[in-house]
This record gives sequence, structure tokens and C-alpha cells, in this order.
Amino acid sequence: MKRKLIAAVSVAGMMVGVAACGNGSDDKAKADAGGAKEITVWLMDGSAPKAWLDEVNKEFAAKHPGVTVKVEEQKWKGIQEKVTTALSENTPPDVIELGNTQTAGYAVTGGLADLTKDKAKLGADAWSKGMMASSEIDGKLYSAPWYAANRVVVYDKKAFEKAGVTPPKTRDEWLAGLEKLKAADPASQPIYLPGQSWYVLAGFVWDEGGDLAVKDGGKWKGQLSTPQAASAMDFYKKLQSFSTAPKDKDEATPQQSTDIIPKGGVASWIGLGWEASGAEKALKDAGKEADFGYFPIPGKTADKPGTVFLGGSNLAVSERSKNKELAKEWLALAAGKDQMTKYAAETKGALLPNQVGANFATTPGSFAESMAKAGANGKITPVTAGWANVETEPNPIKEFMTKVLNGEDAAKAGAAADAEIAKRINQ
Repeated sequence: MKRKLIAAVSVAGMMVGVAACGNGSDDKAKADAGGAKEITVWLMDGSAPKAWLDEVNKEFAAKHPGVTVKVEEQKWKGIQEKVTTALSENTPPDVIELGNTQTAGYAVTGGLADLTKDKAKLGADAWSKGMMASSEIDGKLYSAPWYAANRVVVYDKKAFEKAGVTPPKTRDEWLAGLEKLKAADPASQPIYLPGQSWYVLAGFVWDEGGDLAVKDGGKWKGQLSTPQAASAMDFYKKLQSFSTAPKDKDEATPQQSTDIIPKGGVASWIGLGWEASGAEKALKDAGKEADFGYFPIPGKTADKPGTVFLGGSNLAVSERSKNKELAKEWLALAAGKDQMTKYAAETKGALLPNQVGANFATTPGSFAESMAKAGANGKITPVTAGWANVETEPNPIKEFMTKVLNGEDAAKAGAAADAEIAKRINQ
């Protein structure tokens, strides 16, 4: 899913190029002794707009004459195995882009350089706390947050207008609006919500003050048997009751944006930016009008939107890099406010930069505007190497959701899920 999220951002020139810069370092003695230097940067397909990357490397060249920056584009498929191998070798890439939920796994195995003492140089004080959480493990910094994206509610403006519904600010207003949509058009779905959209559920759990898993006495344990998870699932169940989507499938099975929404009969749904643009294109290709509006997932109260999962990438320095100081210099530049502001502008608000001060001036009523509002209240999944094991299929969180939607007691279903989560996360 993450690959689609990034690859489908509709920004011209989103292909990473190989940029040449000068060589050198602030450490003149090293430069003189070592002669020409080169640092290698691994970035994922579609992550860096070419114009932005060229600008970063141009600025780096001015500061470090004689250093060559070799940018190598990577594909998401099979990347974890490729990164694991690279980090174990004597000449790994110096700077590397990592998925934010993958970072902890590479850090705990010793593959990433400890950047804790470099916080000031990197400008860490300005980073989004929600995004930065994935970069820190046990109080130590192992990467710089780079960009993120999150889900918002996408709605059919005509359906909402017909039902007299305006974008809600609270959960209660949301449910009341869905009731109006159902009454206005009984043949349509007020919301399309599959039973296993677990990233959406995670936000509801966080809103209740709970979590998916917590560390207790050196071990991790699941938290789906808690009253907070039960309350979150109760609200999810109320939303899902307005949908005819399957209770045992997620949003990608079938793909909601291209397989469901273009067929019509859906007043609203929850999705990412690439899904919204994908649905719009599919509708136009089918000769139908696409008139979407957007609003953040409502919170329990009107003072702030609901919590959302922030999916994105971090930039790290390899522990075995032969050019750590140069790599840190490049990282500080790429993740700094000036370049992140340019990054946000180049991606036209489709991705959230690592600090609020760099946010793109979004168009009122756009997906980007709602995403930015919601992203300010974002979180990530538990930061531990074992979390990746939890997400593998069959996903115990998804199974928990389906059981509860089919009538099983939330505490009972949660206990079974917690046992599986603990087994996997502590491997």
C-alpha cells in the first residue's frame, strides 16, 4: 500500500534522478587526505521530485566542493531484504530512505548510526512529534522523519447536498449525517467501510486513550482486550453498519478507489490521497462526473480531529558508512526547514513535510488541506522491530475486527488477538 501511496502522487517530475555534486567536507583534513569523495543515497521510487533533489544536491555541492552524491532509486518490492543485506556489508549506502514502520527493525540490529548527538545539527526540535516517534528507539535518535500522509473522509458533494449534510466536526455529527444520507437515498451506502480497515480502527483506539500494543516489563503485549479497544470497535461497528462492504475484507480487497467508488452508490469513504485521485480518474474514464469534497476524520469533540495513522518515510545514516559526517550533512540539508518547505511545494501538498513550518499553502477544500489538518493529530504503530510481524497475514487485528462485527464479544476476541500479537511482536 505504501508504494501506491507514494507512486500515485500526481506531481510532474517525480522521478528520482542521479545528481552530481561537488566533494569535500567540513573536515578539511579528511578531504585533503582522502581526495575526491562520494556518498551514496538510496531513495525510493517516486519519493523525491527531481527538481527538489537537484536543488538539495546543488546546495550540498556549494558547501562541499569535490564531493559526488550518487542517488540510487529503489523499488518498494523486496526492499526490506535488500536493505538488510546492504546494511550488513562493509560499503552500504551512506544515506537511506526507510519506511517509518520499518526503521526500528534496522536500528535494533545495529544497522543505523546513532544520531542522538546530532539533533541540533539536524534541526530535530522543529520536527513533528507524531512523525518523529518512529525515528527514536529507547531515547536514541536513529533517523530523521521525512514525509508522511494520512487518511481523510472523501465524500460526494451532490449526495451530501441532497441530504442536507455538511462536513461533521464530531463523531456524533458524523453518525447523524450518515442517518440523513441513508434516509435521503436508501439504495446507496452512506459510507463504504470494509470490516478490516485496521488503520482507521487504530485511530479510534488512540482517540480512546488506548494503543494496539504496549511494552510491559521488557516484553510487548497486545491491547485489543482493553475497554479502550472495545469502545473504539463499538464506534467502528456503528460506522460499518451504514455500509454493505464485506466484514472480512480490507480497503484493498477489492480496491475501494478503483473497484467500488466508480460504480456509484457511495456517498462517502475513508482514503489516502492516491486513492482519491485514482477514484476521480476512474470515474472520468467511465464518463461519470467526479465531484469530491474532503474532511478530516471527526474526533470525539469539535476542538480537534480524530487521530490518524501517519504512514511515511524516514532518512537514516548507515552505521557502517565510510562517510558518516558527510552523510549527516546531506541529511541535515534534506530534512531541514528550507528544503522541506521546497519539498512540500514540489509535491503540492500531497505529502506532509516533517515540520509544520514547512507545510504547503493548500487550496481551500482540497484533499491536502484536510490531510494537513488531520496530520497534526497523527500517530504511528508501536515502535519496535517486532511490529512488522504483526502486520503479516493473517493479521490478528483484522481478525479481531471481523469477529466483533459478526457479534463476538470484544473482550473475548481481543484476548485472542492479544495472544497472537504478543507471540509475533516479541519474536
